[in-house]
This record gives sequence, structure tokens and C-alpha cells, in this order.
Amino acid sequence: MTGFGRADGAEGDWSWSVEARSVNGRNLEVRFRGPPGFDNLERLAKASGQARLNRGQVTLGVQAKRAEAGAAALKVNEDILARYLQLANQLAEDGATPPSADGLLSLRGVLEAPEEADDAEARTAVEAKIAASIDAAIDALKLSREREGEQLAPVITGFIDRIETLVTEAETEAGAQVAAIRERFTRRITELAPDAPGLEDRIFLEAAALATKADVREELDRLAAHVASARTLLQQPPAGRKLDFLMQEFMREANTLCSKSATTPLTGIGLELKAVIEQLREQVQNVE
Repeated sequence: MTGFGRADGAEGDWSWSVEARSVNGRNLEVRFRGPPGFDNLERLAKASGQARLNRGQVTLGVQAKRAEAGAAALKVNEDILARYLQLANQLAEDGATPPSADGLLSLRGVLEAPEEADDAEARTAVEAKIAASIDAAIDALKLSREREGEQLAPVITGFIDRIETLVTEAETEAGAQVAAIRERFTRRITELAPDAPGLEDRIFLEAAALATKADVREELDRLAAHVASARTLLQQPPAGRKLDFLMQEFMREANTLCSKSATTPLTGIGLELKAVIEQLREQVQNVE
């Protein structure tokens, strides 16, 4: 969900630039920084972001400036100039150097720029043009995020493929659980009570009970179903939030698989499965 977009524009004596940036976020959050005097832009910017994006922390920044008035537009404040001249003449009578024209004009308040009173219709037109630039910047941001997604898709698919392979390996290894549990239980019982009556029957019943508790078929079926769901979601964007939830379900089943494992190979598969799921979870944070 990281990306960047920019758009520039101008209208009359106004010019501006808009930058849109985004980073990963569970939900959509749009933040706005704009120039003073354009209070309506924040509402327009957030509405535009919500209409085009689904997730991520998005920052929209607008910098606008107005062309400064030229020298021809300046005017002389004759009242202030007269006061300065009066003071300068008094000083000249006491022997001071008479003031020059450029010196007088450089004094504070002598030259004034006319007040820049905006026409309401002109300000509305400028605001509309800036809003259009905001839309263009968000569109550029969305395109940037889509390009990132295209590069990320094979990475995510690769992790899902690896999870599917590990589930298949776990299904094969799980078949050895019953024999391993029976062998382990038999060894312990015969060590503790080798001459106990009905030992074979007791071993069979207890081993069967332990094997039932260690049965991981349900967890493996759920993991296979989650793999299928992940593949479907990738074909139905936006899917980021749903994939976030699915990652929790993946990890829950992997944890249960490890806790039920009765063999070292199955435990190893479960641990690798958890590692791959965590890697996939990190990449899913980038999914719209």
C-alpha cells in the first residue's frame, strides 16, 4: 500500500502542487494539509481518497502560492512619506544629510501593495481546480500502488504455494502418528508394569485414546480450505482486510497442529508452516 502521486496546476495568479503519499495501514486513514483560506479542500480531499482507496495511511499535502504584486501595483502612502520628510527636514536644519528619494522609499510603510481582495467567484474557481489536482494526485497514487501490487502478487502466491506443499507433507506424516503413539505408549507401560494382566488390551485402548487426541485431520482440512480461500480472495480485490483475518486463522490451525504433533517430523513441518504464514502475513499488509 505504499505509493506516491503528484499533480500541479495554476489558475489566474495562483499556482499549486499536490502530493499524495501512502503507507501500510489496517484501515483507511486520510490526512490533509492545505493552504489557509481554502477550508473546503479538506472535506473534498478526504472524500476523494475514500472514493478511490480502501486501506492505508494516506497523506495529502497542498502547497499553493499567489504571484506577488509587481512594482507597478505598488503605491506611495503620502501621509507617512510627509511625516518622514518633516522629520528629515528638521534633522537637515541641524546639519544632517538631506534624505534621498530611494532612502525615503525604503522606509517602512512608505510603499504599500494593494490589498489582495479575492473575488468570491474567482476563489471558487481556484478551489475547484485545486480539487481536480487532488483527484489527479490520488489517481497517480493509486496507479503507483497497483504497480507495487503487480510486483507483489507472485511473492504472495509463492508463499501460498509453499503452505499448500507443507500441508500435503503434514498429511503424509500424520499417518505415522498412530504407530508412533502406540509404540511410545507400549514401551512406557511395559517398563512400568511388564507383567500386568490384560496389558495388550490396555495398551490398545489407551493408545487409541491418545491417537484420537492427536488426530490433526481437522486442522489439515481447515488449512487446505484456507489455502483455497486465499487464492480466491487474490482474484477478488479489494481483499486486504479479509486476508488479514485469514492469516489469523492460518496461524491458529498451525499452532494446534504443533501442539497435537506426536512426531518430530510433523512438529518440524508445523514450525516451518508457522514461519511461512508469518512471512505471508507481513506481505498481506501491502494488499489493498
